[in-house]
Amino acid sequence: MTPLVPPAPRDRSLNRLRRAIPTPRTAFYGALLWATTMGASALVALLLDDWETPAKIRIVTALFAVGAALAFPIGLFAARLVSQGRRWEVAFAAAFVCLAAATIGLTAGLFALQYRSYYAEWHAPAFTRTWVLQFVFTTLIALYQ
Repeated sequence: MTPLVPPAPRDRSLNRLRRAIPTPRTAFYGALLWATTMGASALVALLLDDWETPAKIRIVTALFAVGAALAFPIGLFAARLVSQGRRWEVAFAAAFVCLAAATIGLTAGLFALQYRSYYAEWHAPAFTRTWVLQFVFTTLIALYQ
């Protein structure tokens, strides 16, 4: 009888990654629910603040909803990855932190793209040194906001 050989570290890492990947159904329905929740949250906040115009409220609400929909599978994957084999409290905290970070990051990224496209009209020709500086700083300012 041959002795049992533990799996190689690479195999364990790949198995851990595979187990963390959400199913397409979970990713789709979770993204739909998360987008609805984040879009509704943004809408309520904007309405309570008596925000500018209905058109701008719709755009910002859609931006938050799309950012949340894109962030859900990534945040869920990260939460599952860091909480595998741990207690439910750790899994809950990981889900909270990973979903929040992914949602904030992707929504900020979408805002940066929209911000950049608005200011592109006044920027230098593409791929020049000035354009690169304008692109970088416009993106950084948008992410900050």
